[in-house]
Amino acid sequence: MATECDIAIVGAGLAGLACALHLQEAGIDAQVFEAADAPGGRVRTDRIDSFILDRGFQVLLEAYPECRRMLDYGELNLQRFEPGALIHLNGKVERVADPLRRPRHAVESLLSGIGTLGDKLRVLKLRRRALAGNFQSVFKRSETTALEALRQIGFSRGMIDSFFRPYLGGIFLGRDLETSSRMMDFVVRMMAKGNTSIPAEGIESIPRQLAARLRPGTLHLNQPAKKIEPGKITFSNRHTARARVVVVATDGTAASALSGGAIADPGARDVTCLYFAAPRTPVEGAWLVLDGDGKGPVNNLVVASQVSPSYAPHGTHLISATVLGDPGVSDIALVQAVRGQMVEWYGRAAKQWEFLRIYRIRHAQPMQGPGFCARRKAAEASAAEGVVYCGDYLETASLHGALIAGRRAAGQCRKLLSSNVI
Repeated sequence: MATECDIAIVGAGLAGLACALHLQEAGIDAQVFEAADAPGGRVRTDRIDSFILDRGFQVLLEAYPECRRMLDYGELNLQRFEPGALIHLNGKVERVADPLRRPRHAVESLLSGIGTLGDKLRVLKLRRRALAGNFQSVFKRSETTALEALRQIGFSRGMIDSFFRPYLGGIFLGRDLETSSRMMDFVVRMMAKGNTSIPAEGIESIPRQLAARLRPGTLHLNQPAKKIEPGKITFSNRHTARARVVVVATDGTAASALSGGAIADPGARDVTCLYFAAPRTPVEGAWLVLDGDGKGPVNNLVVASQVSPSYAPHGTHLISATVLGDPGVSDIALVQAVRGQMVEWYGRAAKQWEFLRIYRIRHAQPMQGPGFCARRKAAEASAAEGVVYCGDYLETASLHGALIAGRRAAGQCRKLLSSNVI
């Protein structure tokens, strides 16, 4: 059985959905084929016994330009984090808050044991650096790793190790901070210009909102693609889709495999997320909690129900603990290790937390070391043959990056259709 259309899109993550919506607005027949049982790609949520479990700790930076264009924030009912973090360091809990947005915590942050007084002032320097110029200029400035950029600004080793490694490491899924300095500036800029939040009913509310705007019959679920060719997709069930243009809107690793290596695998970082239910919250307020000691296994933790009460049934709290990478031990061993760290942080009460679920997420985020911005041009070169590549690995590893990748891919499709080359 074969489906025929102008544009066939493989993948209903944010990039694929955005591409389809832009093509739909242009009056072009686009069909979306998704391997999973629901749209969203890596942006998915499960419900277990009235708990809302996002598949991995994910947030929305409200200042993302493309998110502001495409999403209805009011409909998402966004719940906001405090601008800052609580850091466990040397047996103490230190609070670091944005003094411009939480002036009541300014003195406490200034006197905290995180970094030196000079480091506190350098944070303002980092902020000014990130906000300098227009949005596009961030991705044109000179580039090194985030770690080297922090050193160049003058941050002490203690500040880098106790704050930036867990904080930015939790964002980039690696405490090595080998991610591009451009990505660091981008993220700091977005955090400085807006709130960090989650939708009240889970991160999957974002792709659900987008998918709801597609015309009926556009989205086809449970359709894993096996092979991509110019003008044709072959699925695992032997069905095919023929189209003038094929859009590969998967993660970079899958795109490389489907293309037979025509596009280079960007590499990816894995992450592991564990959820626990607790009768009482170990943290008051919507704070991100960081491991400043670097002893792990948990790099960052959040009581999701303190951010959005709907994440847990009344009288219970939901705790999300993030372990960077895949530790390569059994679930039982990892739960025991995490619980042990939580007992050190919060005492014997952590022994009573009920383990709910563990997510081991492969290819959670594409590698974005220095030079990552060149990927898009390399991918665009293949579009002349009728295959367009689309994903956050070609832009920025973010919700913004996925959505803007979809918009740009739709533009490439329109050009190909109008050129009569295909």
